[in-house]
Amino acid sequence: MANIHDIALKCGFSVSTVSKALNGYSDVSDKTRQLVLETARELGYVPNANARALKTNRTFNIGVLFIDDQNNGLTHLHFSHVLNSFKSRAEKSGYNITFINNRWGKETVTLLQNCKFRGIEGVCIACVEQGDPEVQELAKSNIPIVSIDYILPNSACVLSDNKNDMQKLIRYIYSMGHRKIAYIHGTDSHVTRERVAGYIEGMEEFGLEVKPEYMLESLYTNAYTARKATEQLLQLEDRPTCILLPDDVCSFGAIEAIQSAGLRMPEDISIAGYDGVMFSHLMTPKLTTIRQNTNKIGEQAAKLLIHNIENKKNPHLQPVVVEGELWANESVGRNMSN
Repeated sequence: MANIHDIALKCGFSVSTVSKALNGYSDVSDKTRQLVLETARELGYVPNANARALKTNRTFNIGVLFIDDQNNGLTHLHFSHVLNSFKSRAEKSGYNITFINNRWGKETVTLLQNCKFRGIEGVCIACVEQGDPEVQELAKSNIPIVSIDYILPNSACVLSDNKNDMQKLIRYIYSMGHRKIAYIHGTDSHVTRERVAGYIEGMEEFGLEVKPEYMLESLYTNAYTARKATEQLLQLEDRPTCILLPDDVCSFGAIEAIQSAGLRMPEDISIAGYDGVMFSHLMTPKLTTIRQNTNKIGEQAAKLLIHNIENKKNPHLQPVVVEGELWANESVGRNMSN
């Protein structure tokens, strides 16, 4: 089996440079690291994790905390892509990914204790209850944290541009002639508050009335609650001509409600989603939505967390905001009634 000296000989680098490249040190160029990693694979080199930990006093383990309220886990259509991008970028930098929870075998432990037991060097937090005392304890510890679409004290974060992206969506819907625009929003969170603010400011930009009866709540990624809210809007005497939904998955519930009411989409009523997951392009009619850049969100989160792990004295704590893209499709039709 090849060793580190074999890799150094074939690459023409010093053993020290090869060691740094294999161990993810930031003072090695990407080109050098890539050559070393490719050579290591070619020679069948397998690093000894325990030996590396003893030598460097590091584990190169990154924890991921991900618990959504619908228990979608890694089947979550949006966050699965974000976390896949995060994982790919972290692994290219020599880090391993471990999902963390509050279990250690049969024992119950805190999230912070779990991280310490596993030698976690940094944690990516996505889709959890922000006010959870254990999450707060973890955020206040000396373990670097990066959160996705959450703002935790003294921690790095990567945020979707929820407010501006929602305003972008409102402007497009207005341009299609709609003036009665309802919004079925998600449950309370930083994301929801930002999107609601974008909806309200977008409506006010065009002097449109924000009617309380036009603003209803649904669980995220829950077609059933979205259907019930859509049914409520369709029963209004002055019903909206376009309905915004919490996310693309909720569009299935809205479509069921519209079809059950004997209405056509988009001829009688329009809808728009959020996230831009794969099936939104495969639906009939194709869904108008905001496509979130999941690759960039995950990659930026990994880069930010790794920077803060390797530069604890000079961490980057300014939020990184990733803009979404409007996908103007067939589910929003032109309204000619105004």
